[in-house]
Amino acid sequence: MVELKDRQQQETEGKLQFHSRLTLTEHTFASLKVRNLKGSVENGAVTSASTQKTDPAMEPKLKAVDWDKDLVDWQKPLLWQVGHLGEKYDEWVHQPVTRPIRLFHSDLVEALSKTVWYSVPIIWVPLMLYLSWSYYRTLAQGNVRLFTSFTTEYSVAMPESTFPGLFMLGLLLWSLVEYLIHRFLFHMKPPNDSYYLIMLHFIMHGQHHKAPFDESRLVFPPVPASLVIAFFYVFLRLILPEAVGGTVFAGGLLGYVIYDMIHYYLHFGSPHKGSYLYNLKAHHVKHHFAHQQSGFGISTKFWDHFFHTLILEEPHPKIQ
Repeated sequence: MVELKDRQQQETEGKLQFHSRLTLTEHTFASLKVRNLKGSVENGAVTSASTQKTDPAMEPKLKAVDWDKDLVDWQKPLLWQVGHLGEKYDEWVHQPVTRPIRLFHSDLVEALSKTVWYSVPIIWVPLMLYLSWSYYRTLAQGNVRLFTSFTTEYSVAMPESTFPGLFMLGLLLWSLVEYLIHRFLFHMKPPNDSYYLIMLHFIMHGQHHKAPFDESRLVFPPVPASLVIAFFYVFLRLILPEAVGGTVFAGGLLGYVIYDMIHYYLHFGSPHKGSYLYNLKAHHVKHHFAHQQSGFGISTKFWDHFFHTLILEEPHPKIQ
């Protein structure tokens, strides 16, 4: 009898050990949700008490979830479960919840999959400044020419005066890359019978749509971001002279930092009504809670206009 009680106690402690990993996060998340949504849960919908009277555009609506009857076990890491959802995955992942999620069993890997928002400017802004200064000095030497790999007769000199234009080109190209990745990669619909593609979609972007208020998963963690950033750097170095490609890359890197900061602010900031960021936030709220297959621009709506994926304005009844 004593041995049975000991075994039961050990099993209970094992379960509590996993559950305790989420305890601090859940408490932080709860206070964060209250602070930013100031919401009340009524009849399965979460509405903002401060915006309900005046601002329907900023009102996130979430369905009530019976955690014990959901399609996944929320007390276990989700990544290994979502692949089994099959045809139910797409509908499930676009039903947002107001709680943090855990992806991995390993505490180390789980930690690497999350980050704080300020890690982005701390890590990438110094690199951007260093590259900008370094490649500006290279351009200033006056021996950089474009198209030399094709022809020497018609090559184009690239003096330091071209630096601002190349840098701004990088910013513009990033805004396009941001749109294309969000639309065609992050919002691809994985095949219902592909366990691993569903997992891939969930870890890339599905997790964010499932838990849009999990602040630890709003900006790209440094490790996976480093791999993507390195890819773009190598790609530009291969197709352009070093100083030209490096300058374009530096502009794109600043664009990425701006994108991640704006994305975080759209979820947790309170922009003034009528401002540029206010309109972006209203646009992004609609993307998350109503129109997941449109409104792919985060830092700008320019490419949504260009590719006709802009979320149309919806008239709201005037509230007294």
